Amino acid sequence: MNQSLTPRDDANLPVLTAPPLIRLDAFVAEDGSTVVNGHLLEMGGVQQPNEAILDAIAMFARTLGAPVAATVIDRTVMQVARLRVHPDGSSRTIAEDEDLPPGRERTAAEEEAFPPLARVERIIRHAQREELHAAFVLASALREHLTLRRGAEDELALEARAIEAYLAFRRGDYTLSTVLALTVARIRCRTDLARAAPEVARATAAWQRLLDESQVATRGQELLHMWERLSEEGVPLEPAHQAMARAVRNRLEQRGPALPALPPGQEPIAPEDKPLKPTRRGLRRFTRRAGRPTQPSS
Repeated sequence: MNQSLTPRDDANLPVLTAPPLIRLDAFVAEDGSTVVNGHLLEMGGVQQPNEAILDAIAMFARTLGAPVAATVIDRTVMQVARLRVHPDGSSRTIAEDEDLPPGRERTAAEEEAFPPLARVERIIRHAQREELHAAFVLASALREHLTLRRGAEDELALEARAIEAYLAFRRGDYTLSTVLALTVARIRCRTDLARAAPEVARATAAWQRLLDESQVATRGQELLHMWERLSEEGVPLEPAHQAMARAVRNRLEQRGPALPALPPGQEPIAPEDKPLKPTRRGLRRFTRRAGRPTQPSS
């Protein structure tokens, strides 16, 4: 496990005086990459993600001398797991109706203990070192948890999604980058039209790299609709943005007639976010009896 998750790293521990509503968060990506509190775990291909998560959370519980709560988003099984982990290493899952609702107070307390901006800085450092996989997984984890806590239209969740789109572009995954950037643009067009043009431009830049003709058609039609709406609403467009809008129109016209995009207000907010299954009790992979040995932390 990454040494950055040892109890000696005070910067990664919840403050001892924090309200008891605070919980840790963990994320398992579709490829099995695992994140706890904004840190990517290095499991060396030996540990399973669920075991690594339980080890890391139990370490927090031992350090604090009290049970620790955690929310785990596991994309490998499309589920959210809510945990209670005790200092003796035992753990259990609870159902969603047993958990406290997010609420502004709890969200604020959790984010004070583990600031999103500190996580963004860590993502940037990974990207600057060309550690793009780590940066992307950390960005995905941040976006998933902010969206779960605050909703897809929240400002922090939107920024995290934009970072994730940029990192997907850097990795050469232009389809995913287009999907993520389009969702940000779609929400901006819905909630803050004056700030939408740069987001539509980012989505257009990713879309221009697409080779899949079906993706070019469906995504391009929505982009064209966005550019046209910005123009109709009188939003000032930079020359570069005007050129992008023309490029979208020209590429689509070369393909022939296309279906119209959905009118404003009828398009889904984040249709590409795969829904997570409701939490239930007794998920075996996150249930551990007292006294069961944990894996070494290094």
